[in-house]
Amino acid sequence: MDAFTAGLLHRIRTTESDLTRARETGDDFLADVEQSELEDLLRLAAEHGVDIGATAV
Repeated sequence: MDAFTAGLLHRIRTTESDLTRARETGDDFLADVEQSELEDLLRLAAEHGVDIGATAV
């Protein structure tokens, strides 16, 4: 796995975790921000053919 793919997968996992935490704490603004970030990362992964497997929510 190259550095780009590893970094992207790490960012996706981190963003998923942050999104879950924001939802659990009721921080709607942060949840919206994290959801947007996750969507951008998933789009980037798709554009570059990165298989995210079971990583994405």
